[in-house]
Amino acid sequence: MDLALAIATAGKAIGAGLCMGIGAIGPAFGEGNAVSHALEGMARQPEMAGTLRSNMIMGCAITETTGIYSLLIAFLILFVI
Repeated sequence: MDLALAIATAGKAIGAGLCMGIGAIGPAFGEGNAVSHALEGMARQPEMAGTLRSNMIMGCAITETTGIYSLLIAFLILFVI
Protein backbone atom coordinates (compact mmCIF):
# COMPACT_ATOMS: atom_id res chain seq x y z
CA MET A 1 0.00 0.00 0.00
CA ASP A 2 2.89 2.37 0.65
CA LEU A 3 4.17 1.93 -2.91
CA ALA A 4 0.77 2.86 -4.36
CA LEU A 5 0.64 6.01 -2.21
CA ALA A 6 4.17 6.96 -3.27
CA ILE A 7 3.31 6.50 -6.96
CA ALA A 8 0.13 8.57 -6.55
CA THR A 9 2.06 11.34 -4.79
CA ALA A 10 4.71 11.33 -7.51
CA GLY A 11 1.99 11.50 -10.17
CA LYS A 12 0.40 14.48 -8.42
CA ALA A 13 3.74 16.29 -8.26
CA ILE A 14 4.50 15.61 -11.92
CA GLY A 15 1.00 16.67 -12.97
CA ALA A 16 1.14 19.89 -10.98
CA GLY A 17 4.60 20.65 -12.33
CA LEU A 18 3.48 20.12 -15.91
CA CYS A 19 0.39 22.23 -15.30
CA MET A 20 2.47 25.15 -14.07
CA GLY A 21 5.22 24.65 -16.63
CA ILE A 22 2.87 24.73 -19.59
CA GLY A 23 0.46 27.21 -18.03
CA ALA A 24 3.16 29.76 -17.22
CA ILE A 25 4.87 29.78 -20.61
CA GLY A 26 1.89 31.20 -22.49
CA PRO A 27 1.36 34.27 -20.31
CA ALA A 28 5.10 34.95 -20.22
CA PHE A 29 5.41 35.03 -24.01
CA GLY A 30 2.12 36.89 -24.40
CA GLU A 31 3.02 39.62 -21.95
CA GLY A 32 6.51 39.98 -23.38
CA ASN A 33 5.09 40.33 -26.87
CA ALA A 34 2.47 42.86 -25.72
CA VAL A 35 5.01 45.01 -23.88
CA SER A 36 7.43 44.84 -26.80
CA HIS A 37 4.85 46.04 -29.31
CA ALA A 38 3.49 48.68 -26.95
CA LEU A 39 6.98 50.13 -26.43
CA GLU A 40 7.54 50.08 -30.17
CA GLY A 41 4.27 51.95 -30.67
CA MET A 42 5.22 54.49 -27.99
CA ALA A 43 8.54 55.07 -29.70
CA ARG A 44 6.86 55.64 -33.05
CA GLN A 45 4.03 57.85 -31.73
CA PRO A 46 4.90 59.41 -28.36
CA GLU A 47 1.59 61.29 -28.23
CA MET A 48 -0.26 57.95 -27.97
CA ALA A 49 1.85 56.73 -25.04
CA GLY A 50 -0.92 57.10 -22.44
CA THR A 51 -3.47 55.16 -24.47
CA LEU A 52 -0.98 52.46 -25.40
CA ARG A 53 0.19 52.11 -21.80
CA SER A 54 -3.32 51.71 -20.38
CA ASN A 55 -4.27 49.20 -23.08
CA MET A 56 -1.02 47.30 -22.48
CA ILE A 57 -1.62 47.09 -18.73
CA MET A 58 -5.20 45.89 -19.27
CA GLY A 59 -4.01 43.27 -21.76
CA CYS A 60 -1.27 42.06 -19.42
CA ALA A 61 -3.78 41.75 -16.57
CA ILE A 62 -6.09 39.66 -18.73
CA THR A 63 -3.20 37.53 -19.98
CA GLU A 64 -1.98 36.91 -16.44
CA THR A 65 -5.27 35.25 -15.50
CA THR A 66 -4.19 32.20 -17.51
CA GLY A 67 -1.18 31.75 -15.24
CA ILE A 68 -3.34 32.24 -12.14
CA TYR A 69 -5.79 29.59 -13.37
CA SER A 70 -2.87 27.21 -13.93
CA LEU A 71 -1.66 27.85 -10.38
CA LEU A 72 -5.16 27.15 -9.05
CA ILE A 73 -5.35 23.87 -10.94
CA ALA A 74 -1.88 22.88 -9.72
CA PHE A 75 -2.95 23.51 -6.11
CA LEU A 76 -6.10 21.47 -6.69
CA ILE A 77 -4.04 18.60 -8.09
CA LEU A 78 -1.62 18.69 -5.16
CA PHE A 79 -3.93 19.21 -2.21
CA VAL A 80 -7.50 18.25 -3.13
CA ILE A 81 -7.36 15.26 -5.47
